[in-house]
Amino acid sequence: MSIVFAVLVGLGVGLHIATWGMYKDSIHEGFTLKRYRRSVLVGVVLAPVASITTGLDASTAVGAVLLFGLTYALERATTEFWKTFIRDEDQSKHFIPMQFHVMGRVVRHPGARLAVGLGLVALALGLLQITRLLQPETGAEGSLWTLIAVASLGGWYSAFGGAFKDAPIEGFEALKFFRSPVVALTNGLLASNFTDSYPLIALVGIGFTVATLETYKTFFFPSTPRGKFAGKPVLFPEMLDRRRYFLPLYAFIWLSVVATFVAAFAGLNAV
Repeated sequence: MSIVFAVLVGLGVGLHIATWGMYKDSIHEGFTLKRYRRSVLVGVVLAPVASITTGLDASTAVGAVLLFGLTYALERATTEFWKTFIRDEDQSKHFIPMQFHVMGRVVRHPGARLAVGLGLVALALGLLQITRLLQPETGAEGSLWTLIAVASLGGWYSAFGGAFKDAPIEGFEALKFFRSPVVALTNGLLASNFTDSYPLIALVGIGFTVATLETYKTFFFPSTPRGKFAGKPVLFPEMLDRRRYFLPLYAFIWLSVVATFVAAFAGLNAV
């Protein structure tokens, strides 16, 4: 049954990501089921694998919360790696290229792009290994400052990566740069109530950070285009209305996540 619940968590993650992505992009590039279902399929595959690998039991509130954040991070990493370093696509429709670029100039050689991508993956894995080495021994209490560093780690990784990609084109914004580390720190500290694993705290922290910030940017500022479409015309105005049909689904997923969070904390207090 744990695997069944893991699949449901992966489905929720995939639909959550696919919906905010569609809501912001569809007015510029239209809606296709193939594009919408991509994150859903990735989430459904990754969640059970993550559940088995980490031992997280998605049939429990704590396990479901941690698995949601972990799967979110893994889906974003997987999909963005594919879009940035492997996929070849016409970038003229974008203000900020989605393929790997240096100062706005897309790196055309697929081998060079892949090498950079694998290097960044190695860096991420190395940072996670460091968090593992910093892990206190069972029963020992770790340093608060170490926990703060671990909880915010994914946010810093995202902030530096985003600055490298976006700042040369749209300028550096201090608020935007520090936003991810601060939100990741908050989410990571919340996750630390449910697990002592430093790598898991870091990954769950950045997973919920992406979910939170994308929700904020997408639905609190619906008229502001994503950076990659800044200044680009609305080519599919009919999607301004059609995309609203997905809002109940998105709200339901968030309410389910919040309710599970509350149940997880209630379970801790009952112990």
